[in-house]
Amino acid sequence: MDIIKNPWLILSVLFIYFSPNCRLSFGADTISANQSLSGDQTIVSSNGDFVLGFFKPGNSSNNYVGMWYGKVSVQTTVWVANRETPIRDRYFSELKISNGNLVLFNESQVPIWSTNISSTSSSSVVAVLEDSGNLVLRDGPNSSAPLWQSLDHPTHTWLPGGKLSLNKRTNKSQLLTSWKNSEDPAPGLYSLELDPSGINQYLILWNRSENYWTSGTWDEQTRIFSLVPEMRLNYIYNFSFVTNENESYFTYSLYNPAIISRFIMDFSGQIKQLSWLESSKQWNLFWSQPRQQCEVYAFCGAFGSCNERALPFCNCLRGFQPKSQDNWNLSDYSGGCERKTKLQCEDPSPANGKSDKFLESPNMVLPQGAQSMTGGSISECESTCLKNCSCTAYAYDSDGCKIWIGELLDLQQLAEDASSGKTIYIRLAASEFSSSSNNKGIIIGAVAGSAGLVLGLVMFAILKWKRRTMKIPKAVEGSLVAFGYRDLQNATKNFSEKLGGGGFGSVFKGTLPDSSFIAVKQLESISQGEKQFRTEVSTIGTIQHVNLVRLRGFCSEGTRKLLVYDYMPNSSLDAHLFHDKNSKVLDWKTRYQVALGTARGLAYLHEKCRDCIIHCDIKPENILLDADFCPKVADFGLAKLIGRDFSRVLTTMRGTRGYLAPEWISGVAITAKADVYSYGMMLFEFVSGRRNSEQSEDGKIRFFPTWAASLITQDGDVLSLLDARLKGEAPVEELSRICKVACWCIQDDETHRPSMGQVVQILEGVLDVNLPPVPRSLQVFDDNQEHIIFFTESSSSQSSQAQSNISTASSQAKSSTSTMSS
Repeated sequence: MDIIKNPWLILSVLFIYFSPNCRLSFGADTISANQSLSGDQTIVSSNGDFVLGFFKPGNSSNNYVGMWYGKVSVQTTVWVANRETPIRDRYFSELKISNGNLVLFNESQVPIWSTNISSTSSSSVVAVLEDSGNLVLRDGPNSSAPLWQSLDHPTHTWLPGGKLSLNKRTNKSQLLTSWKNSEDPAPGLYSLELDPSGINQYLILWNRSENYWTSGTWDEQTRIFSLVPEMRLNYIYNFSFVTNENESYFTYSLYNPAIISRFIMDFSGQIKQLSWLESSKQWNLFWSQPRQQCEVYAFCGAFGSCNERALPFCNCLRGFQPKSQDNWNLSDYSGGCERKTKLQCEDPSPANGKSDKFLESPNMVLPQGAQSMTGGSISECESTCLKNCSCTAYAYDSDGCKIWIGELLDLQQLAEDASSGKTIYIRLAASEFSSSSNNKGIIIGAVAGSAGLVLGLVMFAILKWKRRTMKIPKAVEGSLVAFGYRDLQNATKNFSEKLGGGGFGSVFKGTLPDSSFIAVKQLESISQGEKQFRTEVSTIGTIQHVNLVRLRGFCSEGTRKLLVYDYMPNSSLDAHLFHDKNSKVLDWKTRYQVALGTARGLAYLHEKCRDCIIHCDIKPENILLDADFCPKVADFGLAKLIGRDFSRVLTTMRGTRGYLAPEWISGVAITAKADVYSYGMMLFEFVSGRRNSEQSEDGKIRFFPTWAASLITQDGDVLSLLDARLKGEAPVEELSRICKVACWCIQDDETHRPSMGQVVQILEGVLDVNLPPVPRSLQVFDDNQEHIIFFTESSSSQSSQAQSNISTASSQAKSSTSTMSS
């Protein structure tokens, strides 16, 4: 009665209820039979970790029932009930228990979503939101067995404790399906599932049909998926794979439950593992696959082109425009592009003008679905396509004529210098070509044709001269060239100009008849037979990356085995870091770019090749610099190739003292993490500009990594570590990042070291890195600095003593624990 007499109280209650910034909560984690959710009401898990209620994604006008984190300041949705059937008015919609199910009724009281279990006559059914992020339907609050749970019906987020399974009896897989875009949680084109064929591996599919990524099979011994070596860094996550007669599934948990982490199938087509950083109030990317955005199948949709070097990644081909500009503004390119002008064959009226033409698009990755046609020339190939109105493009190369019918999917634009790029000709309406450009093309063609004959005669004369002076090399597999020994002897002036030498042999400068410079390595102690040598060289020749020295060819004549590489005019990194008399001091910007480029090259060897290639001898002498000081990793592939099971022990290969990981000495299996250790040791030399164990003026040896690691962990002045020749000119943030990464890379336990892929992401600023612990081996060095004898080439007894010291440090390091948060 008092309430009726007080209209201001009624207005206050109504104002609070309808206020968009206020959420009323039951203050409980349960929806019982006599309760419902509507408007801004929510339920919250007992510890406040998760919230369930109505929400609007981004600027969308649609409402959904979903679950989000309760302790994350940025609303992050992890599960959506009605992702395909949004509601307009959340205040007149209800989520409640009905006939033993949890049911969502829209504003017209029509049920649009339900847990959809067999009806139960029980009136005690409740829905409980647990702190694991699991919404559970139970037959009474004290029942332990769930009638239904949201973890069995994931949307785009895979929470710790959840599983993605394959039901072996029904052959039905649970799916993790992306949103359409950031404002539409409806199922998108990309999904993750366990291989329905029964192979224990996960697949990412486009449109449930095109598989473009796989985890590789599960290895029970190493407890990782074969193509996800990053799983070895299991200091945050505990992985489990279960298979029995009923089902197979993978699940994971967190060693530290205080960490907030989620695994998502993103609408970018990538799977991502993210962790919440409270300090920066943002989600931090820990891991993603595929690594390159353009590796996602059809990411840019029909008639869209993906370019890794451009932002945004997607652009419509010339003559096309986005089908939905609104979606493109939300980074949803899946709808692709449409023609600006109809083709003449589609609208043959006289007003439509001339017949269709073709736009030349070079340096492209050709789309799938090509049809091979008979055509003896490029003009015949074009004519074949032009006669079929459904033909949208053609290509002509050494493999003959190919045409494409209908939409073009998965087009990729490569860099101009990419060797694998192809040319495709896109069909467009004639009006898309200006007449001036046509006239210009005719003029250029005429001039080119006139000059062609003269140029041909000149080239014929040059070729004839070359044949007299040097035997024409024969091409073998790929782009490698088989040189004759006498040819290389002439090119190097009888091996007179030595560039350097190493464990595999000496290197000499040479000049080919076309005036290009080469580096010729004379291999020593090569015991392989001819067939094995050619096989391994062929494998190395297929490995090409901007940060790897390119192998141009080889020579194999009896016991003479030589490799021919591109010549690097700026020599090796050690000449610039340690020998300041004859070279300009490298500034910090160049050093950082060299460190990043080297990491990219190693990441490619470890993670992108068919077989993981472990370098085994990373040091400044094996980092070469081209004319622009772009780093190139040399001597890769000369150590043994190791399969991705990482289980074989290398007994015949050894790296360089001072860069060797402890596992070399302890005799355990060598993995790619041995290269990570060597890279970390080299990073310290990037900072100091001198050898790590360089003798000081007073005759004592001060081990730089020990000093640097101690200073980093004590939050000291990192600029004091910098090469004095740089006079403090280096960004403190970059210097600190390099030092932290270096310290993580040289952890005694290889499982605590990051992968080179993670190192790349850290140096690029994509991932953050926490303070590392001081490796136990460095602590031992610090405690016994006066008694440590570092490796020297002149004394075997000293070398043995050093090995003993490192072995002791390595064994003691097993008790050290560390956590690197990226």
